[in-house]
Parts: sequence; C-alpha cells; structure tokens
Amino acid sequence: MSGSPAADMPAPRPAEGPAAGRHAAPGLRPYALRCDHRTTPLGIDEPAPLLSWRLASGVRADDPTAYRVRVAERPEDLDHGGRPLWDTGRVEDPGAIGVVFAGPALTARTRYHWRVAVWSSGAAAPAEAMSWFETAVYDTGAWRASWITHDPHPIDVVDAPTEGAHALDNHGLTPCPLLRRTFTGSADGRARLQVSARGLYEVRLNGTRVGDAELAPGWTDYTHRVQYQTYDVSELIRDGENVLAATVADGWWSGFVGFEPRRAGAHYGSFPQFLAELHLATADGRATTVVTDDAWRTHTGAIRHADLLMGECHDLRHAVDGWDLPGFDDTGWAPARVTDADHRLLVASVDEPVRAMAELRPRSVTRVSHDVHVVDFGQNIAGRVRLRVDGLASGARVVVRHAEVLDETHRLYTANLRTAAATDVLIGDGRDHVVFEPRFTYHGFRYAEISGVRELSGSDVVAVALHSDTPWTGTFDCSDPEIRLLHECVTWGQRSNFVSVPTDCPQRDERLGWLADAQVFLPTAALNADVAAFFTKWLRDVDDARTPDGGFTNVAPRLTGVADEGAPGWGDAGVIVPWHLYRTYDDPRFLARALDSMRDWVDLIHRHNPDLIWRRRVGPHFSDWLAPGTPTPRDVIATAYFAHSTHLTARAADVLGHRDAARAYHRLAAGIRTAFAERFVTVNDNTITDQPALRVAGDTQTGYLVALAFGLLPEKHTDAAARRLAELIETAGPALQTGFLGVALAAPVLDAYGRADLAHALLRRTEVPSWLFPLRHGATTIWERWDGWTPETGFRAPSMNSFNHYALGSIGEWLYRGVAGLDQSADSTGYRQLSVRPSLGGLSHASARYESVRGTVAVGWQRRDDTFSLRVRVPPGATAEVAVPTTDPRSVRESGVAAADGDHITRLATASGHVVYRVASGVYHFTAAFRPASAPAEASRLAPSATAPSSAGPHEEDTP
Repeated sequence: MSGSPAADMPAPRPAEGPAAGRHAAPGLRPYALRCDHRTTPLGIDEPAPLLSWRLASGVRADDPTAYRVRVAERPEDLDHGGRPLWDTGRVEDPGAIGVVFAGPALTARTRYHWRVAVWSSGAAAPAEAMSWFETAVYDTGAWRASWITHDPHPIDVVDAPTEGAHALDNHGLTPCPLLRRTFTGSADGRARLQVSARGLYEVRLNGTRVGDAELAPGWTDYTHRVQYQTYDVSELIRDGENVLAATVADGWWSGFVGFEPRRAGAHYGSFPQFLAELHLATADGRATTVVTDDAWRTHTGAIRHADLLMGECHDLRHAVDGWDLPGFDDTGWAPARVTDADHRLLVASVDEPVRAMAELRPRSVTRVSHDVHVVDFGQNIAGRVRLRVDGLASGARVVVRHAEVLDETHRLYTANLRTAAATDVLIGDGRDHVVFEPRFTYHGFRYAEISGVRELSGSDVVAVALHSDTPWTGTFDCSDPEIRLLHECVTWGQRSNFVSVPTDCPQRDERLGWLADAQVFLPTAALNADVAAFFTKWLRDVDDARTPDGGFTNVAPRLTGVADEGAPGWGDAGVIVPWHLYRTYDDPRFLARALDSMRDWVDLIHRHNPDLIWRRRVGPHFSDWLAPGTPTPRDVIATAYFAHSTHLTARAADVLGHRDAARAYHRLAAGIRTAFAERFVTVNDNTITDQPALRVAGDTQTGYLVALAFGLLPEKHTDAAARRLAELIETAGPALQTGFLGVALAAPVLDAYGRADLAHALLRRTEVPSWLFPLRHGATTIWERWDGWTPETGFRAPSMNSFNHYALGSIGEWLYRGVAGLDQSADSTGYRQLSVRPSLGGLSHASARYESVRGTVAVGWQRRDDTFSLRVRVPPGATAEVAVPTTDPRSVRESGVAAADGDHITRLATASGHVVYRVASGVYHFTAAFRPASAPAEASRLAPSATAPSSAGPHEEDTP
C-alpha cells in the first residue's frame, strides 16, 4: 500500500485559552462566554438558554464565591442603574460556571447582551465579561415564506446526447436550480436572513456569498425536523436594487445516501426545495420582509449534477454570468414553483455548521500518462479539491477522481468505495482561466487522480478539508513520535467523520450516524474538541429515530434500509452518550432531555427479557464488531450493556431528583448483575496458587473487559478476572482480540487493575493487530479493520474496508487520561475534581492540555536522569488529587519546597511508587527522586469506576 506515515498536516486551531474580561489583572476572571455551548450564536429558538463561562486566575486557590448575570436588549442597560430584562442578583455558588436563563419570555429575532460578574474570596470587586446572543423564530406560525423550487419536470422532448453533453454518468441526477429575487433596499439598516432547504443551499446577496456554512442546513430526519440558519447580512444590502439568489442541490434530502441498493437515494423527497425570509429594518424604523414565493425566478446553470456520494459536474457552457447581481435580465427565466408552505418542522440550528476548516497543498504530483496526474495530499481527509485550469477548450473535460490509498500499480484504489463514484467533472467553455471547486459534495480521500490536464503543478491544486466546526479543546504530546502520530491520526479521523452527524466513514456509500461508533469514540472526541453543541443536535436525531415502542435504532438520522431495531452496544448509545456529555460539560439538561427515552429503552429490553439475560429484541446484534479471533458470546455482550444502560439510567434519575425511578432502576441493575454472574461467570479454586480461577463465558478479552468496566462482578472476583484478561492479552502477543466495543475499554481497564505496563505494550505494538501497524504502512487516519491491508494479504474485502474510521481510535481517550494523567474523578462533573495519575510506560515525557467547561486543565511530566518532574494546572473552582511517581517519598518537592500540608497542598497518602496530594486551583510544579530498579513504576491500582471510559461510578447504590 502506498503512502508515507508522515503527513504535512495543518496545525489545528489552538484551544481557546483565558482572555481578559473587563479586569485584566492576574486574579480571577471569566472568559469564553457561551450561550448553549456556542459563542455568540445568531438565531436560537431555545426559550431558556444556558449562559456559561470559564474561569482563569494567576493566583492559587483564587476560587469563585458568587456570580451575577444580567441580560438586556441594550448594552447600556447592563451597567449600574440600567434596566436589564433579567438580573440574577448576587448568587452565592462557588461551583457555578453557568446559569439557565429564567427571565421574562425572550422576543423573537432580537439581540440580547449579557454580562457575568464573578466574585472571589480575595477581591472586593468582581471581574466581569460580556457577550451576546440573538433569537430566531419561536412560533413557527410566524413564518411567511413558501417552499419553492425549479420545475422538476420541465422537459417534454428528449434528444440524443452529443459528445460532452453528459459528464461520464449523471447517475440520474438533474441540474442544480438557480433561484433569484430582486428587491429594493436601504444600506443604512439592519438585515437578517433566515434560510433553509430540503436539500442543500448556497445563498448569495448582490453577488457575495452569505456566510461560510457548507452542506447547509445539515442532515436531519426531514420527516421530523428541518434546520434553518440565520445570517447577519446588513453589510451586503445596497441602496436601490438588490438581488437575493440561491443555488440548491439534492444533498441528503433527495440524493444518494447509504448502501441499500433498493433504496439508494431520494429518501425524503425527489427534488430540492428552498425557503428564505429576509427581514429588513431601516434606521427610521421601517420594516419590510422578502420571502420565497412565486415571484422568484428560476433557471439552471453550470452545475449539471451534485451529489454527496457520486460527485459534482460543472459544465461551463451552461454558466449564467451575473445571474446573482442587480441588473441581470431574467425575463427568460421561469417563475419558481411553490411546493407548500408547511413550517411546522422548522427548527433553528443548535450547533455550528460544517465549514472549510483547512487547506492542504500536495506532497507530490505524479504524471502517469500524457494528461493524467495523481496527486498525493499527504493526509486522508473529508473534503474536496480546488483546481486551477488554464486554456480549457469548449467541451473539453477534466475529471477528478478520489481515493484513500493507492494500489500496487500506484494508481487509485477505489474498490472500497463500493457504489460511490466520488468523481467531480469540469467541462470547459473556452475561458482562459478557471478555478473549479465543487460546492455540494464531499469525498474521503488522500489521493486525487486528475485527468484532462497536460501540465499540473503543486500550485494548481489544493485539498479543502470540511467538517463540523467543533472548537478544538485538547492537545497531547509525548516523547514517542509514533504515539504522537497516532494521536494525529485519531484527530484527523474525528475531523473527517464529524460532518453534520458523527459518521462511520467519509468515503464509501454509507457515511451514516452509527450509534455504537459514536458512543465508543465520544470520550476521545470530547477531549479533542468541544462537541457539546454538535452532540446536542445529534441526540435530537437519535430521539427522532426511535421506534414506536421506545427502542433506539442503529443509525441516526434514521434511514430506510438499515435495520431499525437497535443492537446491544448500538442502541445503548442513547443512554451512554447523554450521560458522558453530562459528566463532561456539567449540563444536566443532557439528562433531562434524554431520561424518558433512556427509561423507555431499558424498559423495552426488560419487557422482552424478564429473566434479565438479553437474548430477545437484539436487532441485528453486531456483537463486538470486527473483532479478530474467537467471538464473544452475544448474550454476554448484550446482558453487560443491559446492566450498564440500566445503571446509567438510575444515575441519571438520581441527578434529576427522580428518586422513585432511581431506586427502581438501581434494583433492576443489581438484578441484572446478579443474573450475569450466575449465568456467565464460573469460579474454581486453584490449589497451586491459592488464587481462584475465574472464567466469563466464552473466555474472550471483550467478555472480561465489559464485566470489569461495567462493574458486573463481585468485588472479591475482580482481581481474578483482571488476571485472566491479562493472560489472554499476553498469550495473544501481547495483542488485542477486540472489536469496536472492546477496544475502547482495554487500556483503561488494564490501567485500573494495575497492568498499565500491558496497556503500554499494546499501545506500542507494531504487528497486526495494533494501532501502529497501519501508521508504519502509510496510514494518516485510523482504519476500520486492524488488518485493512497487510503485505501478505493485500487489501481486505472491499465491501467493508474503510481507511478512515474512528471507532478503533477510541484509544485516544487513554492518551489523555492514562499516559498524560489528565482525568477527573468518578463522581466529578465538568472537571471540578481532577485526578492526575500519569502512566509512564517507557516514555520520557508526556503532556496534555484541555479547555474544560471550568477552565484550562493541563498536565505535563518528564523523566530526566533520576528526577521526575510534574506540572499541573487546576482551573479556579476545582481541586485535584495528584499522584507523584517517586522511589523516595521524602524527596517530593513542590516549587522547590518540601511538599507538606499547607499552601493549598494536602498530603493524602503514600503508596508503593507514588505520593498522593490534594491541591487547590492554580499551577503546581512537583519534582521527586525517581530511580526505578527495572520497569518504570506505575501508580497503584485505581478503582475501576474511576478509569473505565463508559463507567458511571460505583455501584453500591444498586441494591436488590
């Protein structure tokens, strides 16, 4: 397989750090103000949004004691003596990092300014910061626009195509409609454009593109919800004649989606439609509204077809120059067709859109024939190619094909794309200079084959990476360059597959929101980036997809042709994802919105499995998907997830104060654990070692992993299970024999039970199966299969062989939490109680930094000669338990002084290999003697609930 493991990758946008508010002193200050987890959102329809902030201080233990939030339409009303719409007054709450708006009803289409003031114990005056948000439409009955489209059936005669008339194969797709409307405006006012499509849209106002959203309005189940976006277009309005124009494409609405051959496309409709309202208000108070109706004019243009899977064709002979500008003569255009005026499903977007987030220049351009070149961009991405072409004759054709890898002949390998053509075409009209960039498609690729161009240089072509704009919050580094590269592969897999929904892969005819992939990868994703808003939207997709009897599905948005009934580990994402988001972002609304559906899911399983062993209503039961070796018994995996989902549902009810429900589900969870142990666990005395020999049915790695991670074994038997797990891993290589479900649990569980050395051995393994084998053979993202390609077998079956699949990248969580040691305790939310316990392995240094909802968390450690150094940053309002590895507890120093009780440091425990301290907020620098006799010392065994990635905490409250 061709490719190099080192890719020229653009650096991610840096994690947002503390920025001074109104007081720039080193003391306590709020920063990174958010409204519903977004920065200054334009157009929300949430009547009670969460207003939140992070905290920073250059002083230790400079913790908040109280806050005050004021909201007003005018900024001056936030000042002393002003008349705010809502004022919380001073609220004594040292843990607060946000408050849900509880004032008078917000007015639609209105900008609100808000200010937070935060007091600390060491300052008389509060520190303050300001932000704003703007509302959209609260009552769908207020919409006046109609859905419009180009007549989808205008042709009544058909002629035989001429050469070049069709770009290879148009796949039965039709040209993208152009829609335009002229209106009279004034440049001195305020203008807001609210726009949506059944399909995809791109809007232009007086020739200028509106916004930077790609593939808007995003994918939802359009039978339940259709998103719209709001744009501030005040600066684009001119005095006199103006033109509002749009191009629409099929997208997920009426294009090809999924892999079901009997329903390959048109899942929601048969042609794209457009809806918009432009609200204008002049300086003197006059208001007018421009809406989509039959006064719009329509035609087709250069985009002859555009499809997410098949690609896009631009035929410049059909281009209509100036169509989006004032003064254009559209008398030859047809009136737009009104399809309906149904607004009931319209909802404002709750997340940031897909955007063009990076550009990559070619690593190499190789001529393979007189007018065919293969371009290597050095990185597997989701996106498109921008190409500059000079002197393209009329009717001449340039074809851009895409692939993730090359075959043995160094040409594109496309068999694994299945039916996705992933082909973009440009047909010339004789212009001297053309820049070709598709607008309504995206592909998964590292390589592009460009044919029809005789001369091509690296300056002529660029790859544009597209993904949902989830602000980057985490960084990781260590002394091993291959592990650093592994982390980069994980992050690029996340970028490539967070495209409106969390997809499984970006390249083939699938790209679906598989629930299991999302739940196993979420702990990693939420460390890499702020995914709160992204998953807020997707959880609505999950809820929309539920079956009538309360079951979760396997994919969301729901799609015809994919088994509806959720499988174990897949449907359970509807419980696991809200719980993890709550713990990460300290926002109980994730649980409040999901609790009813969580309960319905558990009740559904219980109703059909009264003996508490989950064997019925298991859907397609994918088990531990793509696990090599002996399969784990399906009822073991299913029952483990049944217990886990029930326990999390009980914990969610606890958080929300639903005491009766919590007690009932705790009892049920305890009963399932008992049934699991009785049915699947055997224990025999070992007369040789005096240690019991425990077996979980099937005797597979994944069987022990779920039993330990989900707390399904009596405490007296967990050590025996952990020993057997280690034996199985060591016997295999050491190597993993796990698939999608088991891999996320492996390193955390081993670390929790005192075998971090084995987790490190797995991390640094280079043979199949391992994370580093693909990297040594050119991978720049995580593969779907451990053995997607090997020198001995070549490519695996193309029907299921993605080279950009994030599920096995769930190891990324342990790089932060285990290797670097950046974690929170089992009963903490929003990183209020940190747990810093680095796992050294054979590394000489590692570090991680994370922008939590509370503020910046950072850990960095280094071993040099006989000294261990550990730096920790704890945000205001948080505390941390810090385990300092040392071979001499008396040698521990903090900032050069013996680390003893006092100065915000409390010594908690001394154990073999480390000393544990509790510290207040602030920055700390520990040093200690570190002279291990052989293998590096590891922190002693942690409680399993503190480490397992999906664990909900201790199970003592689950009583029969």
